[in-house]
Amino acid sequence: MSPSTDEPKVDQAASPRQWIRLVAVYLFIPLVLLVCGGDFGWCQAWVYSLLIVAAGPGGRLWAERRHPGLMAERQNMEKVQRAKAWDRVLAPLMALSVSFPPVIVAGLDHRFDWSPEFPLWLMVLGFLLIALGYAFAAWALIENRFFSSVVRIQVERGHVVCDSGPYRIVRHPGYAGNMLALPGMALALNSLWTLVPAAVALVIAVIRTALEDRTLQDELPGYRDYARRVRYRLIPGIY
Repeated sequence: MSPSTDEPKVDQAASPRQWIRLVAVYLFIPLVLLVCGGDFGWCQAWVYSLLIVAAGPGGRLWAERRHPGLMAERQNMEKVQRAKAWDRVLAPLMALSVSFPPVIVAGLDHRFDWSPEFPLWLMVLGFLLIALGYAFAAWALIENRFFSSVVRIQVERGHVVCDSGPYRIVRHPGYAGNMLALPGMALALNSLWTLVPAAVALVIAVIRTALEDRTLQDELPGYRDYARRVRYRLIPGIY
């Protein structure tokens, strides 16, 4: 769907404090992995750390350059409070489920040797899934100037349907990318037990996706037509 003729108001750029907070969160995730693993020489953990920092702060910096004000919009707590009531619960729950539980379990698994040793090709495959997943999610953020942290129709910003880039493949590519990375973490970090929090995160993502999709079809002009063109929410050919 093409943007409306009236240009939406550009939000104020994110403050240095907001950027520092964002970077701190993305540095804290790999730090938790290394501390739980009890091994600061763990090569796989360091490779994972590079990937999540590149996709997290790196992707958001790229998105901000393309859509000035997007990061401030995503961190605006006043606007977050306008989110759907169910999403004020699911949004933080999903953000937590895809970040800390998997790295805590993977780290403890490494420390206590709960899982058998994986062959090298499986670990390489895991890193490929992580890289592809995080890149796909970052692409969605970069492509969509209305990529909010919560579910709400951004009327004040001239909200329209984004149907370009990864949105031509699935309707919720941000979620899809993060879900693809989770089994990759289990393989790359040699941890079968990481599949447990990964499964929990997947259930939360499916529930949130269904509720968000229903909201967009009911309230965002043009979304129903878009949903008929792009049939799948998370996995092409399946869901």
